Amino acid sequence: MPVGVILAFLAYASFSIADALIKTTGQTLSVFEIAFFTTSFSIIPAIVTNRHERWRDMYKLRHPWLVHLRCATSITGTAGVMYAFTHVPFAEVYAIGFTTPLFVTFLSVLVLREHVAAHRWMLLLISFMGVLLVIRPGLRELELGHYVMMGAAMLGAVTTTVLRHVAPRERRVSLVGVQVVYSGIFNGILMLPSFVIPTMEQIAILIGIGLLGGMGGLLLIQASKQTPANLIAPVQYSQLIWAILFGALFFGEFPDWIAIAGMLVVVVAGLLNVLSEKRPIRWKARLFFFRTGQ
Repeated sequence: MPVGVILAFLAYASFSIADALIKTTGQTLSVFEIAFFTTSFSIIPAIVTNRHERWRDMYKLRHPWLVHLRCATSITGTAGVMYAFTHVPFAEVYAIGFTTPLFVTFLSVLVLREHVAAHRWMLLLISFMGVLLVIRPGLRELELGHYVMMGAAMLGAVTTTVLRHVAPRERRVSLVGVQVVYSGIFNGILMLPSFVIPTMEQIAILIGIGLLGGMGGLLLIQASKQTPANLIAPVQYSQLIWAILFGALFFGEFPDWIAIAGMLVVVVAGLLNVLSEKRPIRWKARLFFFRTGQ
């Protein structure tokens, strides 16, 4: 097995553990407070490993409006995902999150004028049908968290599309640092009305979430350098396995057979999609600043 694939598995496992920790804190802390602390801590691995660019250059932007737009959509989407994790079953959040490639495809065609083969449209629609099997709108009452997560998936698509355009031309410290600054300001202000002083245990969990997300991002970057994208991209679907496992072990969430069948449809269609092209439509999960697509 290529080293990059192993690193990608470790990266997505780190993301999933961090997401499970978010779910444990979401009943006592607001999503803005969680986002403020975890994003602040998640930059630590990037600071430690950055030796090529100066942080004071992060506001030297070539596409300032697009960078600011990416920050806005990413921060808002992150808050939505955190809300979803704390209000709906773990696996369902991931299943809805896997609709992001569908929205990325629409934006790639409309905004970037990219060509998408007909069979890929079909696979994306099949994947979306799998998501419908998981959440079954109309057959059961959906919670606010389901709608919020769908909105977060759409915002994630905007974030990914913008990043694909600006990443080759902007400094890494700009893409990382500017978003962390904005996230600190945005979440810092919104967390004040319901701010709760975290306990020592909660602080340890928040640090763990940040470090896991930061290390996961760095592992994914290293994986991308060592192994072709068409081998790394399918690994993201391992998060559904972690979601089912963690949901059952720690939160008493057991998806029924219809939901499991829907997840299998999502995974199979998604795998066929990313393996069918040399340049698959990729996305990275949304929580930390380097987890949005490339």
